[in-house]
Amino acid sequence: MAAAETLSTAPFSLDSYHVSEELGFILPEPLTELPPYYQPWMDIALRVPELVHSHELRSHINRMPLLSTNILQKHRELRLAHLALSAMTMGYVWQEGENGTVEILPCNLAVPFWEVSQRLGVPPILTHSDGVLANWRKKDPEGPFDMENLELLVRLPGGDSVRGFFMVTLLVELAAAPALRNIPNVINGVRCGDTAAVARALEDISQSLQDMTDIFKLMQVYVEPPVFYGIMRIYLSGWKDNPSMPKGLVYEGVQTEAMEYSGGSAAQSSLLHCFDELLGVKHGEKSGAFLTSMRNYMPPAHKQLIQDISLQPSLRGFVQQQASERLNQAFHLCVTRILSLRSYHINVVSRFITVPAARARQLRKQGLDLEGEMISRAPTALEERGTGGSGIMTFLKDVRDQTKDALLPETSKEMNLPLTVLTDDTQQSVDDIT
Repeated sequence: MAAAETLSTAPFSLDSYHVSEELGFILPEPLTELPPYYQPWMDIALRVPELVHSHELRSHINRMPLLSTNILQKHRELRLAHLALSAMTMGYVWQEGENGTVEILPCNLAVPFWEVSQRLGVPPILTHSDGVLANWRKKDPEGPFDMENLELLVRLPGGDSVRGFFMVTLLVELAAAPALRNIPNVINGVRCGDTAAVARALEDISQSLQDMTDIFKLMQVYVEPPVFYGIMRIYLSGWKDNPSMPKGLVYEGVQTEAMEYSGGSAAQSSLLHCFDELLGVKHGEKSGAFLTSMRNYMPPAHKQLIQDISLQPSLRGFVQQQASERLNQAFHLCVTRILSLRSYHINVVSRFITVPAARARQLRKQGLDLEGEMISRAPTALEERGTGGSGIMTFLKDVRDQTKDALLPETSKEMNLPLTVLTDDTQQSVDDIT
């Protein structure tokens, strides 16, 4: 009993959740090499784009030796192994596009992939924690953490746009680190009734949320929509709720029944899950079920953090009980900036998926020669879906609208602030697709 009481009254801390003070959820200093025994994996993983382009990846993997995973001991070794095996798997499945998929992943890839995944507590498919959180290195180890000094460890097809997509997403994660550091300050402040401490922490969180949105805008600088839509997107797609793979995928040597897993998705980032739980954002049955399912694709410690935040005393209720204009404004600004981030995500999806999909449909309808149009290579089955398997635009709008419900109505009226804090160009784009 004493131990339980100590646990419940101890200050909330991030120490046990694998969260870095400087980097947030990003894996610090990922390994760039595995032990020499695993060189056959790395030799192929580092050549995935080239081997997909030459239609030779499957034949290389089919000849790959079946290696034991017992030599992998350290967490960073397992993360790099999972990243390498993930990239090989996505390339193997999608090498020939949506009409040339496979039903079986060969045992020399499937078995070690399954074993590494079990040890990490994540599914055997490319996840956000692979492609973003554990897939980076600094060109100059002493240099800054920025676009010019960052490089991917493992690539998928798509050239510079692949690097841009993963690196910008990584920098969004980095921008969130100050907000994550302040979550314990909010929780502990609510517990002890320290209104000023909670307000200060929320002000820091709102600034971090603004920084995330600002960095997210680099996506349109570093990623070409036709490349993302026509080349990259299929390699981020999974075999759950995907018409191109209605039977799922058999992991040979693991089990005889096919398994279904969602592809990589922004919903697999733990960031907004944490902020939603902290601020009391409640999602509808359908969108909430999808978001909850995406937590199974996160490192277990990060998933546990989200769950533990949800069990803390209500911040929203605390704000409503206090007669503090500063606290009300700080809470309101946090919610509006999450709205801004989610509205901009809709803008990005419109630019990178909705508009190219409409263009591809138009070209097909006109019966034009599509060879020169990169967007025509995109899988038709995914035109209205996200890589995670959701009906993406409906889902994103639902999530945005549900975020508005976390606002305190009386605060909105008193402050006379808009529900979203958007630049003119973003708001126009959102209006165009709403």
